[in-house]
Amino acid sequence: MPVAVKISDDLAAQARTRAKVFKRSVAGQIEYWAKIGQLVEENPDLPPPMIQDVLLAREEIKAGLGVPYVFAGKHGTDR
Repeated sequence: MPVAVKISDDLAAQARTRAKVFKRSVAGQIEYWAKIGQLVEENPDLPPPMIQDVLLAREEIKAGLGVPYVFAGKHGTDR
């Protein structure tokens, strides 16, 4: 269920600009920022760009664009 939240005019303007660039709604942009912030807090040892790469990879897998990684056997060979 949607919840109304007050944010600063400055944050709204920044979200509006980013939303246009990334083809998101303003609400979608703010939700994306909130999700990244949540993941950064939950994973303080990971740099934010790595978290973004993980999110991108997850969406690529969902879209059928991923290629499974095949682990090599002992000493770099499949045996």
